[in-house]
Amino acid sequence: MLSLRRLPIIGGTNTVTYSIYIIQINTPMNMNQDVLNFDPHVSVDCVILGFDGESLQVLLSRRGNEVPEEQYSNLKLPGRLLHTDEDLDEAALDIITHITGKRHPLIKQFRAYGSPSRTSNPKDVLWLENAIKQKIGRIVTISYLSLMRITSRTLHRTEADAGSNDSDEAWFPVQDLPQLAFDHNIIIQDTLQELYRMAGQQPQMLFEMMPAKFTAAQLRRLHEQVSGKKIDVRNFAKLVMNKPYIIPLNEWEQNVSHRAARFYRFKQ
Repeated sequence: MLSLRRLPIIGGTNTVTYSIYIIQINTPMNMNQDVLNFDPHVSVDCVILGFDGESLQVLLSRRGNEVPEEQYSNLKLPGRLLHTDEDLDEAALDIITHITGKRHPLIKQFRAYGSPSRTSNPKDVLWLENAIKQKIGRIVTISYLSLMRITSRTLHRTEADAGSNDSDEAWFPVQDLPQLAFDHNIIIQDTLQELYRMAGQQPQMLFEMMPAKFTAAQLRRLHEQVSGKKIDVRNFAKLVMNKPYIIPLNEWEQNVSHRAARFYRFKQ
């Protein structure tokens, strides 16, 4: 059983065992040392989830145009190959911190993906081989889950920004994702199922994605999107909004066409 605490890294109790087959690759002597420092068979991919007040979002990266004449899905989960001397948790923390700027993100090692079909798409393989200047074969990836608030410091950019030259990452609604590289669509769906299971045991973790102050309707929408089910407004008010860690504020929405809703905050 996993227990989420406010720590930079959260590990699991189950150990995933897999085999790594090292294949010696002859490379030119003048090749960049950073490229040679990658293990071409192990990677880390991060599922970073946020909530914009309306919908559950996932942060995606735009792949570099290493092969401009080839057509392939240019969106993927943030991640990379593991350095030969690098710890898995350290790699995930480095990726998430570099992209979002959050110094102590809540992360959890989720699952290993090692199917031989992960690299069955030749266009994915071609892109990666051109990016790292190495031949690749089978790749085992370790996925990580991270929850965070969408703010100007965590890339408050949307799908429309993903194609711009100055934007390598952007938020996408999880319910309307395009085809992604490798098996990243599958990884996201598996992560959402795990998030639903975890939130059932520790609902407080969802507040990692909520704004500093929020309405009951916003919190209900997040619960609905995590569970995939519609929630009755009255039942939600009775079962959730009366929890001792949800504190009502003497503040209400301003300049709205409907009845102004009260704001709440999360008590840690």
